Amino acid sequence: MKTRSRLMAIAATAAAALLLASCAADTGEATEGEGELAGLTGTIGSKNFSEQYILAHMTSMLLNAHGAKTDVNTDVAGSNPVRTALETGEFLGYWEYTGTSWITYNKQTEPIADVNEQFEAVKELDAEKGIAWLDPAPLNNTYGFALRESEAKRLGITKLSEVKDLPVELQTFCLEGEFAVRDDGWPGVAAAYGIDVPESNVAVLNGGLAYTEAAKGDTCTFGEVFATDGRISALKLVVLEDDKKFFPVYQGALTVQAKALEEFPAIAEVMAKLSPLLTSEQMQALNARAEVDGDEPKRIAEDFLKEKGLI
Repeated sequence: MKTRSRLMAIAATAAAALLLASCAADTGEATEGEGELAGLTGTIGSKNFSEQYILAHMTSMLLNAHGAKTDVNTDVAGSNPVRTALETGEFLGYWEYTGTSWITYNKQTEPIADVNEQFEAVKELDAEKGIAWLDPAPLNNTYGFALRESEAKRLGITKLSEVKDLPVELQTFCLEGEFAVRDDGWPGVAAAYGIDVPESNVAVLNGGLAYTEAAKGDTCTFGEVFATDGRISALKLVVLEDDKKFFPVYQGALTVQAKALEEFPAIAEVMAKLSPLLTSEQMQALNARAEVDGDEPKRIAEDFLKEKGLI
């Protein structure tokens, strides 16, 4: 009986070990001490919206699958506090956008139209601050104006430059708070495109209402949107072409502490497996799972990495 009990105990221990191994694989974690990033620790941060949550979890899971031990902090609100957390060493890294760093952190007033030149310029400026930009994803989460697909067809417009030619009563806009006052937001775009409407034609809303109100078409014809937002396709909205190239490029890339990249250069190699897959269209589809379907960002990230064979 004692022998049988010992065998059963050994079998139970083995089964438990297999279960733990399975759980580790599900979260993308490598065996501790193994992988080219063994010894790398830290926190991956994010700004407070769905796309950032998804990217943060993807990054942490992928790094951990190669031996790192990172966690995720999605509780810091606002671009500036997140950037500060990277600069002070609280965060190992987080996903940033070229336009945001160029204009908000580096105080540059003139965006660079060429995507590659803009990236290199931002990378150079931030390197002086101890921040390294890894190779970017194709996604461009820039601003835009969208309207109902049916209304776009009825009015026959596809470009922002055509808005000023519409009857004034149709030139109505829904904006979110920060965009309404930013130089690269409403004041600038209205001037650039010759849109001159009374204040009553502009509604400043919060909580993503610009999307739903544009979809209804009652409060406004046009809603301010982000190009990779999942609600664009879900609500059957059409984004007008920024034909004067007013809006800066907001190309996404992982930014990390330069000293961490120097110590673990394989971070760049590991992230290069993920970044090229993240087009604007792909990110819009992933965001839709969070913003429209209500799925958890962590699950969305895990599903995508597994689907692509990265964990």
